[in-house]
Amino acid sequence: MFCYNCGVQTDYDRVKFCSSCGVLLEGEGRQQGHYEENNKESSATVEEPVKDISQQAKGTFLQATERINAMVGEQGNIDLNLRDVFSSVFKKHTKEEGETLFIAGTVMTTPAESEISTSWPKPWLFSRVFIVLAITYILLSISTYTFHNMNALPGVLMVGSFAVPISLLIFFWEMNAPRNISVYEIAKMFFIGGASSLVITLLLYTMFPVYDLNYTGAVIVGIVEEVGKLVIIAYFIKKLNTKFILNGLLIGATIGAGFAAFESAGYAFNFREVYGDEAMISIIFLRAWSSIGTHVVWSAIAGAALVYVKGERPLQGDHFFDSKFVKLFLVAVVLHAVWDMPIYLLQHFYLQYIILIVIAWIFIFTLVNAGLKQIMRLSE
Repeated sequence: MFCYNCGVQTDYDRVKFCSSCGVLLEGEGRQQGHYEENNKESSATVEEPVKDISQQAKGTFLQATERINAMVGEQGNIDLNLRDVFSSVFKKHTKEEGETLFIAGTVMTTPAESEISTSWPKPWLFSRVFIVLAITYILLSISTYTFHNMNALPGVLMVGSFAVPISLLIFFWEMNAPRNISVYEIAKMFFIGGASSLVITLLLYTMFPVYDLNYTGAVIVGIVEEVGKLVIIAYFIKKLNTKFILNGLLIGATIGAGFAAFESAGYAFNFREVYGDEAMISIIFLRAWSSIGTHVVWSAIAGAALVYVKGERPLQGDHFFDSKFVKLFLVAVVLHAVWDMPIYLLQHFYLQYIILIVIAWIFIFTLVNAGLKQIMRLSE
């Protein structure tokens, strides 16, 4: 049989998606596929249709989410509409709406399990937080470089390094449908957890030093830093005794955000000391936009994986050796290691980073979907 979309020969009984264009081969597609087979002689004279790039990308996304879903005990794929998820970003919101969000997670505002929403959250507050921090960064930069007030320089360094990690943290906080973790807890995890994970990582580096960031060095960095963060993620998961996958995503993202912010500030400081202010600004921008696919999302994957295998039980040592956790944790390690690898062929236009960011967010959205399904089962 032949794919009704691109005409490539396809085995309808073995696959759900066309291996060439990624289109769904069920329902109407299956009927049209049979039609193409029965009329292949007449269709051979018809010019092969132009492949729809967006359809191909969607097919690839659906295949990927189906495989990731299987890693967390779910079936099928997720047909996610990102435009719908982020639709609230472009709407006007009142001050009261923001204040209502910020008081979530307290004893008085945490909903009962039966009242937790299982529909896809539509986060928007993270974008406002980013705008506030971006404006602050611009004003501090004007103070420093237009009026030559060097007292504002530390502010440029810190706000520039913290803006994107904190905004991402708010995004994951908004995606936490159970609404059971307060801003106060988030602040503790961000500052204390982020700094603690740096200390654990530095201790591990004394045992496993990296002298050159080649392929071997990149693997060591990926293992050491993800393990260092995992120790602190596990501590807070055990302390809060969370059972929701979305809680694991949030806790992991919070520790990762603290780690990323402090690390970026360190890079910015060192670059200024060695290369000057222009290099500092350059590294701040690079690490800012690329942080959407680094420590925050890697740690979020690890946190979600740990809560997934733990479930409602107290966290125990055997959970770290559960094959389901190990597979997902290795995803975070591999993404981190490949990020640091000197793959020169993919370094043009930051292609290496862009590919890894896309892969990481496919995992994130699939884990969010698994978390919402978990809540649905619990409420039932």
